[in-house]
Amino acid sequence: MQIFLYNTLTKQKEEFKPINSQEIRMYSCGPTVYKDATIGNMRTNIFQDVLRRVLKYNGYKIKHAMNLTDVGHLVSDGDEGEDKMVKSAKEENKTPLEIAEYYTKLFFQDLERLNIETPEIVCKATAHIKEMLEFVEALVEKGYAYETSTAIYFDISKLDKYPILSNLDLENQKAGARVNIDTEKRNPYDFALWIKAPANHLMKWDSPWGPSYPGWHIECSAMGQKYLGEQFDIHTGGIDLIPTHHENEIAQSKGRCGKVPANYWLHGEYLLINGGKMSKSLKNVYLLKDIIEKGYDPLTYKLFCYSCHYRNKLNFTWEGIEATSKSLERLRNSYKINVNGTDELTSQDIERLNKIEENFHKAINDDLNMPLAMSYVWEVARFEKKSPKVAKMLAKFDTVLGVEVDKVVLDNINEEIPQKILNLVEQRRIARESKDWAKSDELRGLILQNGYTVKDTKEGQVLIKCSK
Repeated sequence: MQIFLYNTLTKQKEEFKPINSQEIRMYSCGPTVYKDATIGNMRTNIFQDVLRRVLKYNGYKIKHAMNLTDVGHLVSDGDEGEDKMVKSAKEENKTPLEIAEYYTKLFFQDLERLNIETPEIVCKATAHIKEMLEFVEALVEKGYAYETSTAIYFDISKLDKYPILSNLDLENQKAGARVNIDTEKRNPYDFALWIKAPANHLMKWDSPWGPSYPGWHIECSAMGQKYLGEQFDIHTGGIDLIPTHHENEIAQSKGRCGKVPANYWLHGEYLLINGGKMSKSLKNVYLLKDIIEKGYDPLTYKLFCYSCHYRNKLNFTWEGIEATSKSLERLRNSYKINVNGTDELTSQDIERLNKIEENFHKAINDDLNMPLAMSYVWEVARFEKKSPKVAKMLAKFDTVLGVEVDKVVLDNINEEIPQKILNLVEQRRIARESKDWAKSDELRGLILQNGYTVKDTKEGQVLIKCSK
């Protein structure tokens, strides 16, 4: 079945045609591991996870690389200010390595809680200094880069066109209106490939230009080329990366090898909070742990994200999370009922289910149209007859959804367990994995107050209803 994807590069939805049908090569911009990842960041990871799952649903093998920025990302997202890692290290009185390790662990913990598949290749910027230096040296040799007293800059005037993703009209932009003025730059929009480090800078490496460190953009070009080749199938990221990071990735790659690195560029839209921007000053910056601490299964947020297309802004509200939590409970209950169902399905029933499955497949292949796909999921969940064949189809759909429709808690209870209790059990599991024994005991007490007790076994937590 054909797959169609909206390509930011061409500004249109196109049929996906892989370079090699045996293996899809894909690169995703990962986090700068200096602070907690917000639920807005996680929305981008959920969209990228759906893309992976849809490609696999269509029978493709995936080779997916994702970077971890642990050096070089300046606080302005441009060529000015401190390195984000260094700034965070100073604020928290830790080394940049300690900061990176701590927030990397939290990031992958959130991916696990959201049942997001880990890319086949995860690459740290600091582990690829050699590759980045070689890339910059090649650009200098080819005449695409030049040295100033502070940095090695990429010369955008050497390209046939810049930019090509955002279509920003540089000719009509006043110098300095949107970029930092550096009198040594040949063009206001030239960007730093390599930055000469001050004497007291915490992260720096030897280079032909003295002690220095990489610019933000060079890492993705160097690592993408190392692991996926000069040209690969798909590049993904958040919409905020289009006008700077991804434009500059393309520029670097064109300078070194004359090619746009990816054929398809996919970008996820912003997450809004109660209709507005997520902001520390508004005290509405939410993390996944905030959702969990309010008693919700973290996969509730993943299902919530399917209520909106990845290219549209999604408005987060706690009312929306509450409604989605109930929907997730209904979906899992439907699976559980159908697994134990005994209704015989007629040929007409089978034909109807097959048609729903076909429609689901078309929806996910139409630029990951998850809101439409979910309408077909609910058609199956509400199917009048209850049969293991219906449960099997829900499980198949869940290979794309990744919300664990078959999730159960080990128990000796012959009745439906309230979702509130299941959420408490899940929070306790997470607390125990984090070795937060005080939190684990507190949650055990809350579970007991609600009429259940929980025991820990080799197989996991066993929930037992207290006798009256």
